[in-house]
Amino acid sequence: MSARNPISAALLACFWVLLTSGCKTSLATESAAVREQAVSEWLAYGGKDAARYSPLKDITRANVAQLEVAWTHRSGDFADGYGDWAFTSLQVTPLVADQSLYYCTPFGRVFALDAQTGEERWVFDPQVQNKRSGMYPAVCRGVSLWRDPEAQTGACRERIVYGTRDAQLIALDAATGKPCKDFGDAGRVALKEDITGAQPWEYYPTSPPYIIGNLAVVGAMVPDNERRDVPSGVVRAFDVRSGALVWAWEPVTAQYRERHADELGNTRYHLGSPNVWAPISGDPEAGLVYIPTGNPSPDLYGGDRDGIDFYGSSVVALDAASGELRWHFQTVHHDVWDYDVAAQPSLAVLPGKDGGPPREALIQGTKMGHIFLLDRITGEPLYPVEERPVPQQGVPGEQLSATQPFPTHPPPLHLPARLTAADMDGFAYFDRKACERELSRYRSDGIFTPPTLGGSVLYPATTGGINWGGVSIDPEQRTLFVNQMHMASVVQLIPRQQYDALNPEPGYPLEHYPMHGSPYGVKRFPLLSPLGAPCNPRPWGSLTAVDLDSGAVLWRRPLGTSRGQAPWPLWLETGAPNTGGPLTTAGGLVFIGATTDSYFRAFDSSTGEELWRTQLPFTGNATPMSYRATHGGRQYVLIAAGGHGWSEPGDAIIAFSLPQK
Repeated sequence: MSARNPISAALLACFWVLLTSGCKTSLATESAAVREQAVSEWLAYGGKDAARYSPLKDITRANVAQLEVAWTHRSGDFADGYGDWAFTSLQVTPLVADQSLYYCTPFGRVFALDAQTGEERWVFDPQVQNKRSGMYPAVCRGVSLWRDPEAQTGACRERIVYGTRDAQLIALDAATGKPCKDFGDAGRVALKEDITGAQPWEYYPTSPPYIIGNLAVVGAMVPDNERRDVPSGVVRAFDVRSGALVWAWEPVTAQYRERHADELGNTRYHLGSPNVWAPISGDPEAGLVYIPTGNPSPDLYGGDRDGIDFYGSSVVALDAASGELRWHFQTVHHDVWDYDVAAQPSLAVLPGKDGGPPREALIQGTKMGHIFLLDRITGEPLYPVEERPVPQQGVPGEQLSATQPFPTHPPPLHLPARLTAADMDGFAYFDRKACERELSRYRSDGIFTPPTLGGSVLYPATTGGINWGGVSIDPEQRTLFVNQMHMASVVQLIPRQQYDALNPEPGYPLEHYPMHGSPYGVKRFPLLSPLGAPCNPRPWGSLTAVDLDSGAVLWRRPLGTSRGQAPWPLWLETGAPNTGGPLTTAGGLVFIGATTDSYFRAFDSSTGEELWRTQLPFTGNATPMSYRATHGGRQYVLIAAGGHGWSEPGDAIIAFSLPQK
């Protein structure tokens, strides 16, 4: 470790082995057998350092094929979007602490289960009315845990904290599920306080709050491309004990505030500023919180932003105690592609240059398939980042950036950089020819082709690339694992008068967004063949391993089959569209669901060989986790299977384990 953090090797190793309720003996005296049987909790979304890594290794390359379902929990909280109810997507990664497992449903209910059996211990219902509204599914990606360091007994000494679809921040007693009466108003804080312009279901957290010290740091989702004056993207920190607001950071500069002070009136925050919907992370030892930012509204036109996107599409480091800015790094300049930073920032320790001291790194994946390695204290790139010229000549009124940042270590993972007729794919010959004809209708100048009136190909599409599932890191091998979606889409801007005359209905896959307050509306749709195949080259989804020391790609494998896409029961290893993230374990395995074919898979982390798969009852569009609840107990690997916007909704939490001896 660096001089900033002189932790002994034994203590550091203990932290990795246990992720636990404590480390009471040194590794020098603790036997290997005891370490193997240690409890391993999962205390935060993404696990320790947001690395999505488990130190458990009971499940190995040799025995993973023996995995079987240990237990399943069904909440009943799902809806298909017809009638009055919003459609749902179960994207949650549960927590495990003190032999209990905690998770939230898209309806805002929280369940506490016995981590070994899946039996319910308690359930809390906030009575959220999940009425259908907008194009987004009802989502709750997780809850957070806070342990009071000053209390050994009593109610609410351990708290479950999470946000709901009606924009409440709720604190529950982890032991009973009852609201903590000393938190806000009888256990609830209204997140819409000081947030102007928010219609019902238009402002709420989809990701869990980040807990650091005694603070819960929370952002919120706001609608894309609806209008300029959507609610502010302010990030706020609340005292976990009282619910009091401690600080607020809005992603706008002081200069912007000065220029637009008259617009605030009686409001506190600026409308349309970049929001933070993705999972937040942090470094408690450094006292920093890492904020992945989105775009100002609307996403796809920025001619009149006047600098409101200075912190947009960035990773931002804030002082955890005060909310003051420490540094920021922008992954896309003047983003007009909806390439917001969707992945949770992850932390790792990398070797120093030329034999120097280890470097404490922040690793940021992006929708473009770019992975930036930054110094987590200063924000400086650890390896060269090149500003390269990108396509110009957007729509009238647009002010494009002449260059964009490209990492060199590792190099961009999304290939090819530009789609041509020779790249077109499909399920059959006539399918490919149809894709060639479709591609010829639109501008295709490679990544960062600006939106145009005639239509532009976005590759990767606005879905990524790398999305909110993030990356997984093996800290021992210093290897990064990442799943990507490889799909192209078309974005076409439509002049305001013409768009308003059309008055199109929203829908999928052909999406229309009004972008009120701008000179344009927009039409967006995936570039698909007549048989429904992505027109871009295979694989349509991939899993990649990257050596963090050298930046080299160690292996790349197609992720998923054509099951669920092809119109015939002949499943090809094409790779599949995927949303979710990977889990890496010390047993040499990478676990991932994510794909449209509904399989849950395990890969050899060294070679990329697929060693095991099982079909889930619904697509597993969540990030898995792994835990051991008791000393001597079994290792479990768990995933939520509950569908996505493009697949059947469901409600299954499924834990896998080796057969009991």
